[in-house]
Amino acid sequence: MTTKEEVLEKLSLVEDPEIGINIVDLGLVYEVTINARSDGKEIVNIKMTLTTPACPLLGHILAEIQEKVKTINNIEEVNTDIVWDPPWNPEMMSERAKLAFGAI
Repeated sequence: MTTKEEVLEKLSLVEDPEIGINIVDLGLVYEVTINARSDGKEIVNIKMTLTTPACPLLGHILAEIQEKVKTINNIEEVNTDIVWDPPWNPEMMSERAKLAFGAI
């Protein structure tokens, strides 16, 4: 079975093109679950947000998520749910992202 850590590793390859930092370090990914189907294939469900509801690159980011996560063996389907609660704020970023922004 695929692990959450494997999915997060692939998600860390997806950058927000406007900011140049990956969506995991930005703190945009809230939840990852993996469910097995009866045929042995797996479905990944991702709950995440964006830095702003007006993000013009949503389609690009979603396509990148599909592309990267589906490279994991056995992943048949990737569902991404964009949520706005809790709203994103810079405190959600990893230490690495905060350093890149000069926030610490």
